[in-house]
Amino acid sequence: MAYMTVNGVNIYYELEGKKDTGETVAFFNGVMASTSSWASQRKLFEKFGFKILLHDFKGQLLSEKPAGPYSFAQHALEARLLMKELGIERVHIIGTSYGGEVALRFAIDYPEMVVSISVIDSVSELDEVLKLFVRGWREAAGKKDAKKFFWSMVPTIYHSSFISENKEMLEERARALEKVPEDYYEGQIALYDTFVSDVHMTDDLCRIKAPTLVVCGENDILKPRKFSKIIADSITRSEFTVIPDCGHVTIFEKPEVLNSLLLGFVMKHSN
Repeated sequence: MAYMTVNGVNIYYELEGKKDTGETVAFFNGVMASTSSWASQRKLFEKFGFKILLHDFKGQLLSEKPAGPYSFAQHALEARLLMKELGIERVHIIGTSYGGEVALRFAIDYPEMVVSISVIDSVSELDEVLKLFVRGWREAAGKKDAKKFFWSMVPTIYHSSFISENKEMLEERARALEKVPEDYYEGQIALYDTFVSDVHMTDDLCRIKAPTLVVCGENDILKPRKFSKIIADSITRSEFTVIPDCGHVTIFEKPEVLNSLLLGFVMKHSN
């Protein structure tokens, strides 16, 4: 397990794949996710010869969890400092949900480092329904009951067909959550507070000049396609794709479709 202290915070990271290549893909996690959540995507990009960087944001599973709220600018800075320490000068960023929002902030703040970004089920602004969803998550996290916490999330992030077809897998994930340390929930609360207080990037999206892929699940009720459309319409060099029969967690629900989109987009913008 590798750690690096950046910006005064101990960050967990993994550097895999072809380490002597100049082409790096960095995966940015969703709020409840971790580096292991990208198993399907990392294997694909490793197969095609890319260097792979994954890390948990501060507040997430294996990284330090200082008191929050944080800011997306801090997350972007810490990712940049981590990359610089690892000798990564240019990068393709793939982010889902919270990680997509960090990717947007990174591309706004550090355009010289970004080859391309792929943003999955993310937003650049909030509405009242989304705020209420996150408020419910925060209340559930505060109770620190793993199963109740997990199952309170499920209807908001997975499409009904995925739930009905994957009940055993979801039960396993609920049981796995019982093994996380108690500070996991404290980190989650800090991240939820960050999300609600700091997602206001729409007016800055015009500053993103890197090629951008925007993907959303057609049945995402947490972050509906209207939010992805706002992002795509605000970035000049964007491509917009909607995946049918898919909720919020596209990386799990439709990995083969998503992987084809991601690989094609990154390869198109690689040397």
